[in-house]
Amino acid sequence: MTDRLKLLMVACLLCVCSVVTVGGQMGRVPIGSESNLFVWSDTCNVYVLRDGDAALLIDLGDGSVLDHLGEIGVRRVEWVLFTHHHREQCQGIAKLAGWKPQVAAPEIERALFEEPARFRKAKPTLGDAYTVHGASYVRPPLEPVRLDRTFKDLDVFTWHGREFRCLDTKGNSPGAMSYLLKLGGHWVAFSGDVMLDGAKMHTWFDTEWDYGFAKGLYELISSVSLLQSYDPAYLLPSHGEIVDRAVGQLQEYQNKLRRLAKLYVRGYAIDTFGAADQDTVSKPTPIPDIWQVTKHLYKFKKKDFWPNFGILISDSGHALVFDCGLIGRDLLARSLAALQEQLGLKKIDAVLITHMHGDHFLDVPYLRDKWGSQVWTLKDVADVCEHPERYDYAAMIPAYQAGFDSLHVDHAFERGERFEWEGYTFTVDWMPGQTEFGCCIHGQIDGRHIAFTGDNLFGDSSDPQQTGHEAVVARNSAIFEEGYLYGAEHLQKLRPDLIVAGHSWVIDRPQQMIERFAAWAREIRDVYKSLSAEEDYRYMFDPYWVRAEPYRVPVTTGQTAEVTLHVRNFLSRPQKHRIEVQAVRGVSVEPALLENSVGPQSAEEFRLKVSTTPDSKPGVYLVAFDVTLDGKRYGEWFDMIVCVDRETDGRMPY
Repeated sequence: MTDRLKLLMVACLLCVCSVVTVGGQMGRVPIGSESNLFVWSDTCNVYVLRDGDAALLIDLGDGSVLDHLGEIGVRRVEWVLFTHHHREQCQGIAKLAGWKPQVAAPEIERALFEEPARFRKAKPTLGDAYTVHGASYVRPPLEPVRLDRTFKDLDVFTWHGREFRCLDTKGNSPGAMSYLLKLGGHWVAFSGDVMLDGAKMHTWFDTEWDYGFAKGLYELISSVSLLQSYDPAYLLPSHGEIVDRAVGQLQEYQNKLRRLAKLYVRGYAIDTFGAADQDTVSKPTPIPDIWQVTKHLYKFKKKDFWPNFGILISDSGHALVFDCGLIGRDLLARSLAALQEQLGLKKIDAVLITHMHGDHFLDVPYLRDKWGSQVWTLKDVADVCEHPERYDYAAMIPAYQAGFDSLHVDHAFERGERFEWEGYTFTVDWMPGQTEFGCCIHGQIDGRHIAFTGDNLFGDSSDPQQTGHEAVVARNSAIFEEGYLYGAEHLQKLRPDLIVAGHSWVIDRPQQMIERFAAWAREIRDVYKSLSAEEDYRYMFDPYWVRAEPYRVPVTTGQTAEVTLHVRNFLSRPQKHRIEVQAVRGVSVEPALLENSVGPQSAEEFRLKVSTTPDSKPGVYLVAFDVTLDGKRYGEWFDMIVCVDRETDGRMPY
């Protein structure tokens, strides 16, 4: 029975009965004396509770369920209860207009339903609600959904004599709710995306609420435990099969999540002994804030200070700086002046950037203006620094509100390129880890092989309990095969004597820590695999396997802009996809439908034209991509932002 043609009866709670087909349209399975609960699947599971010719829906999906309600005798939809705000739960809301039901959702998510444009910004900041350092982790509808009622934890909602207990089960969404109903003396939980059948996770990137501190994960574990306490006979999730033997699966799932939590949070002594471990190598100099790592290499050091800065001063007085941010211009100016006076600094030729995050080059404009320094980095890093508006990643430079929104790169190295400077030879390798857009700059300095690794690993290399990993953040574009796994394997081959990492870390004799780091990367990747219901875990981990570039599109009213849509296939076989582009009034996209295939383990690019009408109002508009992959309907998982203004020079107007 196909998703689009069948309404299926929910599995029996008291006894297992065979499916009875009625008129080729519906499967029917009685639930004890209850035979009025149905499920329809499109972009999500839509549950239909019938009483006579009236119905209550839990979630809506793309709204196609409405075309089939007559098959089960439903003439009126009185209520729609949403478990959470994700677009695939409610993208068919416009089709409800003729039915005129009342609509309810969790109180915590009211604004996500009713004011969706608040949660997509042309210029995000670090502290924006529901973001990971500016990258949104919520998925609001394209247009407002008006709510008639909202529910708080443990509210009771009654419909035609049936009582629903509203249970706060946030985790996959910041205010997600399960609706518990007693049927046949047993609890049945309409559980949203808390868990899928098989003790699996629907998506990881929806549970990633912060920069690697696991708030969303801890909330999800708490919600799973709470649901388990109700001893539900069945879970009726928003995606996949109905879950029987629910208690055992909830326990198995919680065990997996707890294992993930132990691996997920940073692998060094953050918030405890991190400041003590940060640098036990360097020695003081006559300049109080400047410490010496080797004869020619210096850095900042003072208590509880986490800047990004290293400076190599050659015998001629010329210098290279490795990253420059979180220092403050006054301190930087004083310290560089002292280096001139006391240690022979004459000129800073260039600053090398290890990765895309804005906090690693906040103070670079000072070096360019006052010292004439150039900016060098790997080609993979350069475009993200120069054009951050094209991307929707965490911790990009505009989010810091530092007075500049991009960084011009004077020289972009190819992967593996070597360069000579003042008698030193350096190699610039692509080395992802915390982010795809990172590099390792390494060479011989004062008789030691030193690697500048950015934010990939920190820690005390002498502590056998530390694996060294920094934050796991999917919105850094950080799938493990192109992130920590690759980075760990690169360092295993490189075998540096000393690592100068971001945020003032210095790691001496790091080889054993690198081995632990590599083992951790393999283990956490395997835990994500065990949690994934997808054929490849990256579909639930990576929020960018369909990605628009630019993500933020400036368009003048009445004009057209071009966008490239990137579609990625992680599998070892070709994939067929169908992508419907959904735009709101005032914005149109051509082509509006993409049907194509992507070859094994590859990506394809598709050109789109985004147009606005002459009467389009200035503002931020959402455009969503409704994805079907190899016949599996995902719905409007991915989006882009169209920023409309009366006049624009190609920059963000807001």
